[in-house]
Amino acid sequence: MDPAIRVEGLGKRYRIGEFEPYATLRDAIASRFSMRTKKAHERGSPNAGAAPVQASADYIWALRNVSLTVEQGQAVGLIGPNGAGKTTLLKILSRITEPTEGWAAIRGRVRSLLEVGTGFHMELTGRENVYLNGAILGMTRAESESKFEEIVDFAEVRDFIDTPVKRYSDGMRVRLGFAVAAHLQPEVILVDEVLAVGDAAFQRKCLGKMGEVVSEGRTVVLVSHNMAAIQNLCTVAYGLSHGRVFASGDASDVIAQYLESHDRSLPVPLASRTDRRGSGKIRLTSFSIAGAISSPTTAQCGVPTSIEIAYRGEPALRNVDIDMLFFNRFGECVLVVGTSFVGKDFEKLPRQGAFVCRFEKFPLLPGVYNVNLNCGINSIAADVIKNAATIQVVEGDYYRSGKIPSRGYVAVPYDWEVTSPSEPSQTEPPVPSS
Repeated sequence: MDPAIRVEGLGKRYRIGEFEPYATLRDAIASRFSMRTKKAHERGSPNAGAAPVQASADYIWALRNVSLTVEQGQAVGLIGPNGAGKTTLLKILSRITEPTEGWAAIRGRVRSLLEVGTGFHMELTGRENVYLNGAILGMTRAESESKFEEIVDFAEVRDFIDTPVKRYSDGMRVRLGFAVAAHLQPEVILVDEVLAVGDAAFQRKCLGKMGEVVSEGRTVVLVSHNMAAIQNLCTVAYGLSHGRVFASGDASDVIAQYLESHDRSLPVPLASRTDRRGSGKIRLTSFSIAGAISSPTTAQCGVPTSIEIAYRGEPALRNVDIDMLFFNRFGECVLVVGTSFVGKDFEKLPRQGAFVCRFEKFPLLPGVYNVNLNCGINSIAADVIKNAATIQVVEGDYYRSGKIPSRGYVAVPYDWEVTSPSEPSQTEPPVPSS
């Protein structure tokens, strides 16, 4: 079979500071008449035939020399840092924008979810937009009607289906948009990070539905920073960085290459981080680990460990709380420890010092983890830093058995025992013999 998507030498160049308008039918008609008028004027001009003068400008390549192939019925993930060109590639495949060089071909009907409300007319109701999208995809009204109830139930917007979409929340528009894409049966579905707008339950529901879509022989291209979603859904992945493909092949291998390159990047010292938010009444200045391993960024599973977070702040700080959130390499939060959970909000703090969190036995299993720090005063964010630190956890004898789980992320204390049923009482009727 011919591939569902084929891209060869694709490139997209933008002029810095220049907005690229999308062409409408009105623009095309007006442009045609203006070109005729311009040519007639130039024929009578003494400068007719002279080469146009081009002003110098700065350009940036959002994509450059990108080639890829997506087979029919394949689930493909596009991963990479922000600004890598992933969304630009989907916009070209969706024919929202034209490439500067190269070409892309798609076989079959395409439905795109690139941003909240993509493909919807805001003045129409949810019901009308379902039929409109069906018509755009080439479906008859009867075909759209046969899927209508499934779409409404999946999107969970039955009470608002006859309300104009402009009055929907972002989450409602995403739910209806995905339901339309999944149930009106286009051959190719392009999904950007838009699903992150929905709540966790709906995200799981969408991922399950995309798995069903792939099993039906349709093609899905998914852009996401959720590596777990890419690994679970996609068999093939492409890694993009600075507009170029740096890795392609098995999804697990490409994810590993991307995460390895991410881990190699040198972290900015905590005191110098500018990508933080909060009131600034307190500032976290350093992060270090003390335990069995003599390294400020390495911990050992199952051994006594202390994590120290230095700070400086305004005088007479009161009602201060702090949370540490540990994320695995796929971006999933696997452990949260906070002062408020154990009743240790600090009523009064010195102007400078350190928060110290002590573990009797460090619970994380071997692996690499990123740590987010959230510090608040009177429940108002004072200093919030994402990816404040990256730590390596090495193997340890948590259970004093010489064994630890080979899967999962956290070890917890527990015990096992065997019980037996009590002897039958004398008052119970005897079991009849055969």
